[in-house]
Amino acid sequence: MTYEYEAKTEKEAVEMAAAELGLERDQFDVEILEAQKTTIFKKGYVRIRVHTDDAAPQRPAEEDDFGESEVIGSSARTFADPLPQSEFEQKLTSFVAEMITKMGYEVTVDVMYREEHKIGLRLTSASSSILIGRKGKNLDAMQLLANVYAGRLGREDVRVILDSENYRIRREESLVRLAYTTADKVRTTHNSILLEPMNPFERRLIHTTLNDIGDVETKSEGEGLYKQVRVMYKGFL
Repeated sequence: MTYEYEAKTEKEAVEMAAAELGLERDQFDVEILEAQKTTIFKKGYVRIRVHTDDAAPQRPAEEDDFGESEVIGSSARTFADPLPQSEFEQKLTSFVAEMITKMGYEVTVDVMYREEHKIGLRLTSASSSILIGRKGKNLDAMQLLANVYAGRLGREDVRVILDSENYRIRREESLVRLAYTTADKVRTTHNSILLEPMNPFERRLIHTTLNDIGDVETKSEGEGLYKQVRVMYKGFL
């Protein structure tokens, strides 16, 4: 299910959603729909959409499971042993390996990192480019299935992240560069630019990256999972 909230800051909007829904922060995904900085003429605000699932957290279909900074360092993260350390990890890695093998590709699946409610799996294959797919869509689709399977194992509390060839980090860096480059073009031409369709996490990254640039603003447009971000010039206020 989806819900929308608006507050002065993203943090306040998220806290409002958590309190109203009675959920912990890691039990729902957040998509920034629009962000407006405070000016002398206008109060700032952030409007978010929260995605939940009554049966299980909406991990694969929305924001975080498409790469949410899960590839960036975390003090709670453990990189110790790539081999499965529990029955759950064994079944999960076997499921992902079997799924890819049935697709016709050889792969080795090991544990990339562990957190309290998140596990990262590394896919090592000579066919990594195919497994990743255009803009990571194949990787996202397999990640979706891995999260559904984790839920069937009774681990709805665990978010599964799949990565190959450090794609998640490279994609995030690429999007940050795209955000700044687009902002420069908008500031120069004073024309808005509509970016390529992106999943919720990628859109949120664009919104967040440009949120502190005073003369541009962003908003999401379109329907469905893969919406587009429009970057607009608003001038110095």
